This record gives sequence, C-alpha cells and structure tokens, in this order.
Amino acid sequence: MTKKTNQKVHKIGLALSGGGAKGFAHLGVFKLLEECDLKPDIISGTSAGALAGVFYADGYTSDEIKELFKGKEFSEFARVQLPKAGLFDMSRMKNFLDHHLRAKRIEDLQIPLVVVATDLDHGVSHEFRSGPIAEAVMASCSVPIIFSPMEINGIHYVDGGLFRNFPVTNIRKECEKVVGVNVSPLISMKYKQTIRYIAERSYHYMFRANTIEDRLLCDILIETELVGSYKMFDLENVDQIAQIGYDAALNAFDHIVQDSKFELLVRAVKQKKQELVLQEKKMK
Repeated sequence: MTKKTNQKVHKIGLALSGGGAKGFAHLGVFKLLEECDLKPDIISGTSAGALAGVFYADGYTSDEIKELFKGKEFSEFARVQLPKAGLFDMSRMKNFLDHHLRAKRIEDLQIPLVVVATDLDHGVSHEFRSGPIAEAVMASCSVPIIFSPMEINGIHYVDGGLFRNFPVTNIRKECEKVVGVNVSPLISMKYKQTIRYIAERSYHYMFRANTIEDRLLCDILIETELVGSYKMFDLENVDQIAQIGYDAALNAFDHIVQDSKFELLVRAVKQKKQELVLQEKKMK
C-alpha cells in the first residue's frame, strides 16, 4: 500500500502585493534576501508586485531594478489618451518591458512567476503562469479607469488587486513556507477634497478588503506601514521606499529567529544582523 505524502513542490514562496509606487518597498525585501543569500523558489505578484517580481524572477538584483526606475517620469510609462476605456494607455510600459526583460515568456524566467490579474469579462481572478510576460504584467497593473484594460486572447484584463491584491493563496498549497510582502496596509490619512485623493483612497480600501485571508496564510508577514504617505505614482522616492521595505523585512525576520522551522533563514538573518552591528561600531 502506497503511503500518501503532502510534500510541497517549493520550499519558499514569495507573495508580493499591489500598491502602486509603494511596490518599490518590495525591492528592499529583495535586497535583504540577497544579503542573506536566500532566493525564493516561486514568486506570485499582483500589480506593482508583479512588476517588481518579474524583474527579480528575470535575474535582476534589487539595485539593478531600482536603477531602471530612478529618474523616470510617469509619462515614460503611460500616455494620455482621449478617455474611452481609460485615461492612459500602457504602450510605453510594454516597450519598457520588452526592452529590459531578458526572458520574453513567463515559463522562461529564472524563478517561476505567477502573475495575478482580473478577468473583467467574467468577473474572476486569473493567474498567468505561462505566455508572453509583458502582456500579463500590464494586465495585472491596469488600474480601472486610469489605464485601459489589457486584451489577451479576446479577454479584457485589469488590475489583479480587485479580487486578489495580496496573492498568497495562489501559491500557498505548493510551498512549505510563504513570505508575504504587503505594501498596502491600511493607515489613517487626513482627508483631502481632491479627485486624486478620493480615487486613490477608494482603490486602497477596495484592494485592502481582500487581503485579510491572505495575511493569515503567511508564515512570515512583512508589512510596510511607513509607505502610506507616498502617492500611487511616486517615482521620485524610489530609494526611500525601498529602504522602508528593507527595514520592515529585517524587523519581520527578527521575530522568527527563535523558530527552528526557519533554520536556514534564521542563520542567514543572524549573520546579517551581526554584520550590521559591526558596521555601526565602525561608524562610531
């Protein structure tokens, strides 16, 4: 009689939430993982998480990804159009992805990637695990009204955050451990009577509402409360936002140092903390 096992396909999965420019905080998490010589076996990402995740899965370092976006302006990724399906089209984003990504199809990336988008025609969440990369990532990033939906094989897709802004569920069953990075935690903000504030805040509430279940499914949850003051399309503070992600990751990993289930991660984090202490002593 064959004994059934519940062996997982991957040891460590990395789930990356959406959040506009707040997604640069993901780069700080990548930085700490690099310094600890750790690499996820699979990545899932929604919207900004898909955008950051695809470059990481393609072999870019956190610093290299930062350099791709630093000094850029929003107009370099989106073009104003006569409002029909959205205020901006993303053809410039496609050119950017096609130019910089080494792999052209999801299945050819160095790390398996799950890109989460929303099927607008059928009202369901959709996973892309294969096929052209640029189209899938653009679909995941297409915030309704702001960007036109992305049409793939006759189906219209928009931002994955509508149903799954924090895609932990998408990889939970196939991973032994999941590290989740939520760059859109809900924080209080002073009301501003502007269309932009109301639109961003409304999307934030909507995307935040579907993260509750996924937050509970993380073995390590990293949340970046300090990015709340940054705007959705802020490209001027890439370094600052990434640093917030780094600090949040270090703090989250610090809480699991006594947990033997994360033996490899514990050793790596301990070593990194010792290095930081030595650096601080040398600076004094």
